[in-house]
Amino acid sequence: MFEVISPSDEAPAAPTTDAAPLQRARGRARLAVKHDGRVSRIDTLFQEGSAKLRLPKPVSDACEAVVLNTSGGLTGGDRFSVSVKVGDNASADVAGQAFEKIYKSSGGVAEMETELEVGAGARLDWLPQPAILFDRAAMRRRTSVHLASDSTLIAVEGLVFGRAAMGESVETGTVHDGWRVYRDGRLIFADAFSVEGPVADILGGKAVLGDARATATVLCHGPMAAAMLDPVRELLAEAGLPAGASLVADMLVVRLAASSAQALVAGLVPVLTLLRGRDLPRVWFC
Repeated sequence: MFEVISPSDEAPAAPTTDAAPLQRARGRARLAVKHDGRVSRIDTLFQEGSAKLRLPKPVSDACEAVVLNTSGGLTGGDRFSVSVKVGDNASADVAGQAFEKIYKSSGGVAEMETELEVGAGARLDWLPQPAILFDRAAMRRRTSVHLASDSTLIAVEGLVFGRAAMGESVETGTVHDGWRVYRDGRLIFADAFSVEGPVADILGGKAVLGDARATATVLCHGPMAAAMLDPVRELLAEAGLPAGASLVADMLVVRLAASSAQALVAGLVPVLTLLRGRDLPRVWFC
């Protein structure tokens, strides 16, 4: 701010108090995959702003992509959206390049939108790494999934409240995290996690997270979902984490909680590997 000095005898002009609006990050990516009769390949690739898609060399028959946010994280007022469409009989693996960071908000809410569509006989493995929230962060994340009845989906979303290794905690903030899953146009699963205000106090309740500060949801839809229920429960028991698995409308729903991001990932990796029948993308271990 500059002081305005008048050369005249008049009183100096009052300095302005209007602050310039803060720059906000915008990112939007769209990927469509089709099967050309031989292999799955990209049909549409669109990226805008801070959202980028990178295409590593495939290690399976699936088309592989990695989502990046080049803004380095999200804060209040930022917008980041990803849309993935897998056409009939095609297959795709889409992972996140790193843990997404949700920083303290000086105003507004960080918005994350995910739209997934999986066609007849198609498969999508949606594998973003968890989001880490900092104290006084404000985030709204919405994941909408549209499935054909004979499609296969393995999807995960996670939340970490502060970095335990850094001694961080989230005392206050706003988090709204919701799923909507449709099969043949009919809603089969709806889930919402919402915390606002004294986050640490609310999460500490025995009916919420208790001593845990990280949580994740895994969905598995497809012909193998029911058969995976008991093996997944066995893995969860071995991990020793607060966790559970159930069938909802013939879809396997797994929920995990953990004391830290490291413990959460250690519990997630065996479950996702079992459901996939192969290792997770390499970015999960970088």
